[in-house]
Amino acid sequence: MLLSAGRAVLKLSAPYRHGFAGSPDDLRDQAVLARFKGATVISTTTRWRRWAAVGAWLCLIAAGGALAYLIGERTGIRALQQGTLHRLDIYSTSLRSELSRYEYLPQVVALSPDVLDLLRAPTHRTLQLEANVYLETVNAHAQASAVYVMDTTGLTLAASNWNQPGSSFVDMNFSYRPYFKDAVRGMPGRFYGIGTVSREPGYYFSHGIVDGNRQLGVATVKVNLDKLDAAWSRSTDKVLAIDGNGVVFLASEAAWKFRALRPLSSETLQQLAQTRQYTEAGALRPIDMREHRPLSGGNAMVVQLNADGPRRSATQEPFGPDYLLDSRPVEGTDWKLIILSDMKPVHAIARTSAVGTAFALVFLTLLVLYIQQRRRIVHQRLAAREALQGAYDELEQMVQVRTEALSHANEHLQTEITERQRAEDILKSTLDDLVQTGKMAVLGQMSAGITHELNQPLAALRTLSANAVVFLERGHTEQVDLNLRTICDLTDRMGQITSQLKKFARRSTVQLQSVALADTVADALFLLNQRIRQERIALSQEIEPGLRALCEGNRLEQVLVNLLVNAFDATASAGVDPRCVRVVARSTPDGVVLEVHDNGTGIAPEVMPRLFEPFFTTKEQGLGLGLGLAISAGIVRDFGGLLRAARSDLGGAVFSVTLRKAEERTDHD
Repeated sequence: MLLSAGRAVLKLSAPYRHGFAGSPDDLRDQAVLARFKGATVISTTTRWRRWAAVGAWLCLIAAGGALAYLIGERTGIRALQQGTLHRLDIYSTSLRSELSRYEYLPQVVALSPDVLDLLRAPTHRTLQLEANVYLETVNAHAQASAVYVMDTTGLTLAASNWNQPGSSFVDMNFSYRPYFKDAVRGMPGRFYGIGTVSREPGYYFSHGIVDGNRQLGVATVKVNLDKLDAAWSRSTDKVLAIDGNGVVFLASEAAWKFRALRPLSSETLQQLAQTRQYTEAGALRPIDMREHRPLSGGNAMVVQLNADGPRRSATQEPFGPDYLLDSRPVEGTDWKLIILSDMKPVHAIARTSAVGTAFALVFLTLLVLYIQQRRRIVHQRLAAREALQGAYDELEQMVQVRTEALSHANEHLQTEITERQRAEDILKSTLDDLVQTGKMAVLGQMSAGITHELNQPLAALRTLSANAVVFLERGHTEQVDLNLRTICDLTDRMGQITSQLKKFARRSTVQLQSVALADTVADALFLLNQRIRQERIALSQEIEPGLRALCEGNRLEQVLVNLLVNAFDATASAGVDPRCVRVVARSTPDGVVLEVHDNGTGIAPEVMPRLFEPFFTTKEQGLGLGLGLAISAGIVRDFGGLLRAARSDLGGAVFSVTLRKAEERTDHD
């Protein structure tokens, strides 16, 4: 039997393939086929059992996650509801406290002699004025919206807003209001509605005014409750108060005011029209709210709402997230206080519980699989131990053979180690030689640089001393004194130049300072003044006044002398007449640029890449060491600047030194 890619292929004898049986080969083939069929059936059954187990376990994980979600949601709702009930107590207490402040006021007004006198003589103007002033004073202290008195027909005789044209209640009839009807019948009147005169909503307290057994009129106080809206709007909850008809008259959301939680019946709408309770509020559009699911116990439920209005089509999805709705009646009224809390935190807790449970079940599954795998490994190890015991003798022979091979390899490795150590010793010696060679090269470069830098001051000293002798013979003592002072300065400067030797040997921190470029150019030209006169070099200067750079004046002077000497040599080798050299110092957006132009031979393109290499020179042998530009470039780099070469507009070369302006600051300052 051959197995290939999970499929069994049988090679049967010819008689069996033709339907004959009886020979030993035929019997053998039948047994093989029977075993193959049994194995196939067992393999298929095992596979289906495994898939069934996986499916059952996935269902268990899903069920566990769903159960954990429900438990987490129930726990979150319980915690949210506890906080909601506490806040409902606070809102209800504040609302009731606001109302209780004015309940006594109509009774106080009913006892006023000014009011009683006016009701006994309603047409007396003086009594009406006195009553108006009294009500205005009472309202100023009570800070209500309005206080007014009506006769038994509902006509207002006096009001606190009597002197407010257009909004005065005087001579207005409110007999259609329920609070008037209740007070006339001898009961305290309580009513919330929108004023037909002021167009402002308010809560009305009324009390009958009697004289003995005779009903004289009704005293009414109107209170504005809008400040409760402002306090509720700062809460994270959605708070609203509804009347007995389900109309919202106070809400933390301004768009919900004077809208109904449910569609109003025609009888209710007719009653509201008669009392003119919400005449100015419009059509009392309902808030599209649906009960998502009730909660056991209390008045709480989970709702979904769409404050923008009813759905326009069956396919529209206007409802937003879930809210926990809890309500509480307001004592002494037919009102109900409702609070809507966002269920997003509850859902987050539930999702966390579900995900945590699912992960726990997955971990448990992996743990069970791990244990089973460990048990399988233990069985495999026991079987492997028996196999290893059987192969031990063969392994002993192999170890002996390998030991001999390792001995030869060890001898070869020892030889390689000895050769490697010898190579490392040679490498170390070579590195020491290279380091010594590098030191000698640096010392040679520094010595050549010092020699190159001292030539020009020595020449100037010789010139000044010779001139001093001539001036002394002529009796020009002032000029002799000037030359001697200049010689002293040059001597000090030569001392400063030689002091740079230690800086070449060990780099020190560069001390940058503000340097006037005009003074530096003047000092450099002074050192070269004799050569300029002798060789009749046409030197021009374009120095921007007041230009200062951040560098060291002495070392910048060395760079400038090197560049000027190279320019003089270039004009001499070119054989031009006149030999022109121009020094330019100007300010640019990048900093300060100092340029030296000449009309010499210029710089060949193939020379440009190696121009600043040490010991590279285009001069004839013996005329230069090739260190001037390399040293100058190093000095400029120490300043944080850049030395570049290009073709000049004079026809030769131009060397540009770019430095920072003196106003800038660096870490070296």
